[in-house]
Amino acid sequence: MSSIAMQSLKLESELNNDVVSINVGGQIFQTTKQTLTQAGPESLLSRIAGTGSDRFVDRDPDHFSLLLSLLRSGTLPSKVKDFDLRDLIEESRFYGLESLLTSSLTNPSHFDGFALQNSSVLPLNGRDCPSVIASTPFGSLHVSHGSKITSFDWSLTRKSTILTQFTAVDSLLALSPDIAAAGATDFSGLQILDLHEGCVKQVLNWENSTRSGSTVQAIGSSGEFLFTSFESSRRNSNSILVYDLNTLNPVIEIGRNEIFGADLDSAIPATKLKWVSSYGLLMASGSHSGLSGVTGSIRFWDIRSGNVVFELKEKVDCFADVCVSDNLNVLFKVGVNSGEVFSADLRCLGSVNNDANDNSNPWVCLGGRRKVVNGKKEGFGCKIESHGNQVFCSKGGDIELWSEVAMASEKTSEGRVFRKNLMGRVKDTGGLRITNLAFGGNKMFVIRKDQQAVEIWQGLSRGF
Repeated sequence: MSSIAMQSLKLESELNNDVVSINVGGQIFQTTKQTLTQAGPESLLSRIAGTGSDRFVDRDPDHFSLLLSLLRSGTLPSKVKDFDLRDLIEESRFYGLESLLTSSLTNPSHFDGFALQNSSVLPLNGRDCPSVIASTPFGSLHVSHGSKITSFDWSLTRKSTILTQFTAVDSLLALSPDIAAAGATDFSGLQILDLHEGCVKQVLNWENSTRSGSTVQAIGSSGEFLFTSFESSRRNSNSILVYDLNTLNPVIEIGRNEIFGADLDSAIPATKLKWVSSYGLLMASGSHSGLSGVTGSIRFWDIRSGNVVFELKEKVDCFADVCVSDNLNVLFKVGVNSGEVFSADLRCLGSVNNDANDNSNPWVCLGGRRKVVNGKKEGFGCKIESHGNQVFCSKGGDIELWSEVAMASEKTSEGRVFRKNLMGRVKDTGGLRITNLAFGGNKMFVIRKDQQAVEIWQGLSRGF
């Protein structure tokens, strides 16, 4: 026998030794050991690959066909839309493939704002409407309603509800699928909750000079730190505390204000905290409504030095809400008076002193010509959030989607250009006022005033 023929026989023998046949529910599937080991060392399929022998599995063959495609290519086939997600999840758990299924269905990189549609609702137990929602990167969801917090897993098919010590939760941050940080404006202390066990793991308090209670105004986090904006129960002092996210030990206190007399600027606690990872800065914003209108400030803190790097003071058309996009290097706000969306390039803020008497205003109105402020507060209650390369702004019961338009030339007379689209179908628009937006995995979560449920917006291309 020639050497070529011998090599061919050897190769054929090696290929045959690598092929595994599996009988699932009476249907024979053939695959390779390498494909099966993609399931992970603890999976049933990896054990089958290790034995190398034929195996009978008394499960549904149609579901196995989908999961085998997931192992082969890392994605699910288009026919997955014809199957019930709950059944597929149960099958994935049997084979030990739930983590792979999670990555395929909820990978944040699959998020497409233009493809989102209002596809389903998550009903809540009891009579209380949701006050705030928090999600994890892969789509687990925590919802506070009244004194309760209801948690949904990444697939939104399993939920659990715990009773908290709060009358109502005003701030909620998901630290993991099972752990959340929660606070209230009328209850002292930041509580770290174990939602799986239904207990309080730890309570974090701020020691202020009057030794009164410390209520929570906002919560934020980075990969390393937990940020909390506290205000004394007497409302005469406020501060932002930075904690180590792993140990929950305090690291530094920034922006401490002891308020004396009519020092209005110091009286405004931060009501929104957002870590800007590309700059290594913490954005803290807060506003106050008084006789002269709404005033506020947006500060960017260097938590290493405890100093403000730059600050925007808001007195003309102050923000109803503000967000920052790491991907776009842009700060966005919705004006409380005009209801318009504005942008400010983060790369230019260091050279701008946005004082009341300074004409170098960094804000650019995205809607073109700015509306005449008529004193009606058109933007009151509007919410704005960024996710990926897009910005979502609620206007009453509608949602605007803002995206940057790529220009042929990097420099234009108008600078960066953004355009808006109204999201959803006709039946999705003009509903009850939207009070919160959150994003997780490939989904957007929406809650509305007086609605005892959470809306799920997602792209329908995957069938779920």
